[in-house]
Amino acid sequence: MLTFHNNPSIKEKYLARLRAHAAADRIIKGKYWENGKGCAVGCTIEGDDHKRYETELGIPESIAWLEDRIFEGLPNDLAMTFPLRFLEAIPVGADLSDVVPSMMIYVLTDCRIHADRAGQDAIDTVIALYRRRLTGAEPTEEEWAAAAGYAGDAARAAWAAAGNAARAAWAAAAGYAGDAGDDAAWAAARAAWAAGDAAWAAAGDAAYIRYSEELIRLISQ
Repeated sequence: MLTFHNNPSIKEKYLARLRAHAAADRIIKGKYWENGKGCAVGCTIEGDDHKRYETELGIPESIAWLEDRIFEGLPNDLAMTFPLRFLEAIPVGADLSDVVPSMMIYVLTDCRIHADRAGQDAIDTVIALYRRRLTGAEPTEEEWAAAAGYAGDAARAAWAAAGNAARAAWAAAAGYAGDAGDDAAWAAARAAWAAGDAAWAAAGDAAYIRYSEELIRLISQ
């Protein structure tokens, strides 16, 4: 998959759309696309289906989810400029297949600091699988699923120990089935991210600013 399907006019179409939404103050947090306003993803595709990044923009769906999560976590002033910075940074005709593994290694290494011993072990398991993906030795679906389950258990235990019953219950119900469709690697990453409890809730503005800059760096190469 090549970004913008190797067509500069596609990139310009979506940049123009984002510029118009930004100028009209239609970029907001908390909603995908409603009444002509929306989040980073919503204002880009004027909808809520992250899969459309692949069909319309030639950008992997998992990168759309990263943009989504980071946008929602950034301070408001930086969040409003992030969608345009994100799209501007992506070259036409680029292969972004290494971006998510590289980004998740970066994020999970950061999240590891916030985890207990069980969480650190779970995060290390997921990081190791992403390192394998970068070498071209793709882990099996079973390995990704096992890592997601391990990290999910660590996250639920950590949240329960902290007395946060609502989040623990949500985690158990969701099962990390995958915000990004059926991608087992992304489910494992989300579970490990939550096990560290850094970017989900606790790390604050500084972490999301670092994540935004790292993602911009990776997609622009």
